[in-house]
Amino acid sequence: MTVTTEGAAQTAAADGPSPATQTRRRLPPMTLKLAVGLTLTGLIVLFGVLGPLLVGNPSTVRDIGLTGPGHGFILGTTQSGQDVFAQLAYATRGSLIIGVVVGAITLLLSSFFGVVGAFVGGWADEAFSLFTNIMLVIPGLPLVIVISSYVPNKSIWLVAAVLAITSWAGSARVLRGFTLSVRSRDYVLAARIGGEKRWRILAVEILPNLIPLLASQVVFAVIFAILGEAGLSFLGLGASGSFTWGTMLFYAQNGLALRLGAWWWFAPPGLAIALFGAALSLINFSIDEIINPKLRSQTRAERNKWSVKA
Repeated sequence: MTVTTEGAAQTAAADGPSPATQTRRRLPPMTLKLAVGLTLTGLIVLFGVLGPLLVGNPSTVRDIGLTGPGHGFILGTTQSGQDVFAQLAYATRGSLIIGVVVGAITLLLSSFFGVVGAFVGGWADEAFSLFTNIMLVIPGLPLVIVISSYVPNKSIWLVAAVLAITSWAGSARVLRGFTLSVRSRDYVLAARIGGEKRWRILAVEILPNLIPLLASQVVFAVIFAILGEAGLSFLGLGASGSFTWGTMLFYAQNGLALRLGAWWWFAPPGLAIALFGAALSLINFSIDEIINPKLRSQTRAERNKWSVKA
């Protein structure tokens, strides 16, 4: 048996590592991070889309308050007997709606004031840059609190619009700087000299180079929206009459869930925020490595430094 084992080992060593081992060695950490981030994001989005279709009314009151998981309720009930799992399903959809709306509005505003202004140049760029700087120095959180406090009935769409208005300026500055760099490159100048129309130069020569950066800015805007809405709702300034992860935490706080030990009430929305934020962060890190090749080189160097030789 010893001879056979040693022979098999020598044969395997002579043939080289197995295909699975070679695949793992060729798979960079960037791909692993992106795969994990996309998987977690896909599962949460799927739960937010299909979950409300499979659960009952999350506002139904029952006489079985603060019942733990089980007894017909996957995540137990609240102080008034409402199904926590049903609330989590609707809250996931509400938070995702806010994140998508903020990401879309941020993409439109930052692209218009950052990319278009830098490409056109002249007085338009100066005016857009001045307006962006003004919006950039305005403190976002106090402004959101003031706007939210003066509106008695706030819908999800209003909260998303307020968060988007206060979050696009930073992305516009980043896009403006990158657009100025791309605008002066040789192939763009060659297209100008060749008589190409300005809209075609912007759409064909410049925007494709901005796609990774745009994606990164959108992901960051969605993270900001989710966390910003949770913070506003925790302060009692979130969407009224709607379920989000933040409103679930707000109701759990008012219901003294932590003091009463009802972990099934406040832990699921907090865990959902943490997982979704971590998943989007992994996607954002992967996009950053795609944009900046130096990050890939640094990651590869650190990985080689940490590797233990047998």
